[in-house]
Amino acid sequence: MSKIYVGIGGWTYEPWRGTFYPDKLSQKKELEYASSKVTSIEINGTYYGAQKPESFRKWHDETPDGFVFTVKGTRFATNRKDLSQSKESVERFCASGISELKAKLGPINWQFMATKKFEAGDFENFLKLLPPEADGVQLKHAIEVRNDSFRDPAFIDMCRHYNVTVITAADCEFPQIADLTSDAAYLRLQGSSEAHELGYSEKALDDWAARIRKLAAGHVPDDMEAVTRGGHKAGPKDVYVYVISGDKVKNPAAAMALIERLK
Repeated sequence: MSKIYVGIGGWTYEPWRGTFYPDKLSQKKELEYASSKVTSIEINGTYYGAQKPESFRKWHDETPDGFVFTVKGTRFATNRKDLSQSKESVERFCASGISELKAKLGPINWQFMATKKFEAGDFENFLKLLPPEADGVQLKHAIEVRNDSFRDPAFIDMCRHYNVTVITAADCEFPQIADLTSDAAYLRLQGSSEAHELGYSEKALDDWAARIRKLAAGHVPDDMEAVTRGGHKAGPKDVYVYVISGDKVKNPAAAMALIERLK
């Protein structure tokens, strides 16, 4: 059985107060409230700086059973010309306390800048550095690339070999790579708009719900862009979906609308 998680990026955003969060809700209660409305949150702050183990433990305790966080890996590991030099940064990040999320830890998003191009040897050096566990907690790794050079079958084969998920960018200027390369799919929907009450039109939400169901069944939707068709391990996939960027004020509404459609 596959599991589908749908959520937003972060939970601290002033314009959500009074739009997503009820008026006068204490800021200390915002994560608790957000996690009652969506089923996952992508933690973005970890990309910019280290968090304390106590913070991860607190976030774990403030969210319900079955809730999942994905965590963005440190930029000090990915923003390098020579990725073989990332070992210390990767190890420090994985030992930073993310294991305190325990069963609520989803994939780590290792995000690369749009200027980073695919070079097979360089990129494999990075994938070799990704540890399978931290403090007894299994680690799942996902890669977010933003350069057209990654639309290469060699990149897809490499990610499949290392069981690393390729993150799919959607509704944005970044290249869409919808290939299934692991036991999970990870989507970042970045096209929400002020023009729609729910961030997306009803049809767009219906279409995304249908695509997500197909990915969960282990199939790449026909209307999504993939480098290869087939070649992935058959079977259900866990799917992580985040409505992020675009008109950020509307993103919680879009995520909740998707959750309703996927029930």
